[in-house]
Amino acid sequence: MSTLPPGPPLAGGIAGPDGLRPLLAVVLDALRDGATARGGPLPAGGPDAVTAWVREAAEPVLPEHGTGAEEALRTLVTAVARGAADPADPLCAAHLHTPPLALAVAADLAASALNPSMDSWDQAPAASELEAVLTRALAAEVYPHAKDPDALVTTGGTESNQLGLLLARERHGAVQVICGAGTHHSVQRAAWLLGLPEPVLVPGPSDGLDLAALDQALTDLHGPLLVAATAGTTDTGRIDPLAEIADLCERHRAELHIDAAYGGPLLFSQEHRARLAGLERAHSVTLDLHKLGWQPVAAGLLAVPDRAGLAALGHTADYLNADDDTEAGLPDLLGRSLRTTRRPDILKVAVTLRALGRTGLGALVDRTCAAARQLADLVEKTPGLELYERPPISTVLFRPTGATDEQTAAIRRTLLTGGRAVIGRARADGRLWLKATLLNPHATPGDLTALIQEVLIELVLVEGGTPDDRHARNRTRPAS
Repeated sequence: MSTLPPGPPLAGGIAGPDGLRPLLAVVLDALRDGATARGGPLPAGGPDAVTAWVREAAEPVLPEHGTGAEEALRTLVTAVARGAADPADPLCAAHLHTPPLALAVAADLAASALNPSMDSWDQAPAASELEAVLTRALAAEVYPHAKDPDALVTTGGTESNQLGLLLARERHGAVQVICGAGTHHSVQRAAWLLGLPEPVLVPGPSDGLDLAALDQALTDLHGPLLVAATAGTTDTGRIDPLAEIADLCERHRAELHIDAAYGGPLLFSQEHRARLAGLERAHSVTLDLHKLGWQPVAAGLLAVPDRAGLAALGHTADYLNADDDTEAGLPDLLGRSLRTTRRPDILKVAVTLRALGRTGLGALVDRTCAAARQLADLVEKTPGLELYERPPISTVLFRPTGATDEQTAAIRRTLLTGGRAVIGRARADGRLWLKATLLNPHATPGDLTALIQEVLIELVLVEGGTPDDRHARNRTRPAS
């Protein structure tokens, strides 16, 4: 019999929850303490300050004798939370970086505790069936009239776009990709990774895809063609004219892939789903529920209208999906991804769909889009600020009137390093714009006013004010 002392508790099994329970209390306290110490959407002080306290907390990285579970959790979780960009803060609005729903995070904890690997049925019996049910249901949202639609779970838009191009290549050979200037960079990288010709960029207004230019490109080019359209560009949130693009693809016998990583969840909204008309005519569609689906990373999907189209991903490894096991009825999971080991990311999605339903998710989408319209209204009413356009989804571009690109960039960096607001940047019509990507459905009008006020505080210096002027403006900042 072993005389070794018992090791740290495991998360699974009947005893697992008892081992987790006290540790979760430590983690939750550390998350609160870190957020309190941060005191805003981003830690103040910039990279140097964050580097200093993270290194202090992390050392020694590998001590000779461990410090114990509670101390390690408390120290490092507090440090990471203190130094986090917190998308739950309404003034954290730079990227497609969503505040996850608490229920989805709780479901993700269960997935981590059970730790199934989705590469063979005997590692994930229930999770693999749940994934099969959920992916077909979500694919049917994209392709409501298809007979046998399906979807693959991915790490996000980049992997989904790569798979979309890969499937097109397997059907037709070296397809020529045609896309607009606003197409996500992962499409170009996917073409490079897959050995495809360099994508042809079609000129168009800002980051949109111009129909006349696309028609001309499809006329001039030869060989198998694949158009990559976008429903929700990264810079502005613009949705390409999907139905008209689908018409052109049919006329020229080109395939169509639509990157709806951002805009896809508009499908859940009765108010906004019509804006995705034509989505169902694509040969493949990218979705990303860790954006407007409020899931923890990762929660990506690639939907296709016919499950048979996924056969090209089939692969055999005898220890995972031997032919005789498959013939005996054990599900083959290896053709569901290019990855081998992968988490059951579908569990958190399934919990969210069941808990909120279509109306609950749609309400979150509607509230988020409404907040973006409210922010655009504020920009239009604020002297000294210029709005780029009305927000197509939930991204609002604006800039100080008359400011140079350098001044606009400096305002953003000052807000970042001061930990006061997290605003992105985008170039449109030859100028640099501040970008607020709203994904927090709980943002209030006061929060939106506070975001504008932070920009105005820095605008004082751009206009020749003094730091004292800025501090005076800061003291009158409206409460959110």
